[in-house]
Amino acid sequence: SLSTRVEKIGREGMGSEGIREWGSKPCMMGIDEAGRGPVLGPMVYGCLYCSVSYKDTLSTLSFAASLYKFELLEQVVLNIVSEWFISVLLVFNFFYFFHSSTDSKTLKEEKREELFENLKADESIGWAVDIIDPRELSAKMLKRTKINLNEISHDSASGLVARVLELGVLLTEVYVDTVGDPEKYRIKLSERFPSVKFVVAKKADSLYPVVSGASIVAKVTRDRALRNWVPDETAENMHTKFGSGYPGDPATKAWLDDHKHSVFGFPTLVRFSWGTCTPYFKKLVEVFWEADLDEESSSDKNGNRRQLKLSSVGVTGYKRKSEEIESTGKSRCKFFEARKLDLLTRF
Repeated sequence: SLSTRVEKIGREGMGSEGIREWGSKPCMMGIDEAGRGPVLGPMVYGCLYCSVSYKDTLSTLSFAASLYKFELLEQVVLNIVSEWFISVLLVFNFFYFFHSSTDSKTLKEEKREELFENLKADESIGWAVDIIDPRELSAKMLKRTKINLNEISHDSASGLVARVLELGVLLTEVYVDTVGDPEKYRIKLSERFPSVKFVVAKKADSLYPVVSGASIVAKVTRDRALRNWVPDETAENMHTKFGSGYPGDPATKAWLDDHKHSVFGFPTLVRFSWGTCTPYFKKLVEVFWEADLDEESSSDKNGNRRQLKLSSVGVTGYKRKSEEIESTGKSRCKFFEARKLDLLTRF
């Protein structure tokens, strides 16, 4: 199942094994993600790293070759033609081709797979991924002290940098596709890793070949995780025809409608904290449970216990305000009352 796969390789990640000889020399790294927007499946952060001296060679590899060629073309033509409108036309064509050729999301799946295998076979390149399970994403975004998707993304990227440094790789430059404000993100990373120079930019996968490679790593890893998904649940008639997994995809919407459960919600493949799931929750059974967290948060001023609706912690999404029902101790579950059981936090 996806969850088992993530437990084995996700938060610890997978990637190149050991440190190669070039790792002791100044190295550069690119970081990018795949699956930030979909309502289904994991979010994957990938990185690619190599020696700084390998930078020019990296630019000529198949995933970045078009960028290299058009940089040269732009320079030559602009030196020959000085007319303003020609320059504008050239820049427009350059960026159009540039984005469509270097962004892994615009490549066909077969081509991405081929490029990924080529990267893995290159002894001058290292790579690693962090697979973040959809349940972890939802749990963090719905907990009392919420962790938003940007923070999760930042932590994942930082974790990849830390992991590669722990391998003994001498990272001196890291290029990151931004999440949120680029400058604030750069400062955040620089404060944690002061010995590393960070460049954080929008569309970094189209600007820096090392990030283009990281984009390939992340996208292929996510594609494989979805393609090999085996349900944890044992419900009948479950299938994998869920389309792209993006909220606007009709196939994804149909899959969500087919796989909702009136009590348990959705399979573990679904990020149930996503707004896409909100309409489905309105038809689910309302669930109450004892808010037995601690003295301060689970009792009112008279010492009575409180119950919470599932909507209180944001699960339903369509009732954002905390909806608490004040009650006496008699409203507790009869099982606990009859046995005079209470929550213990110290032993």
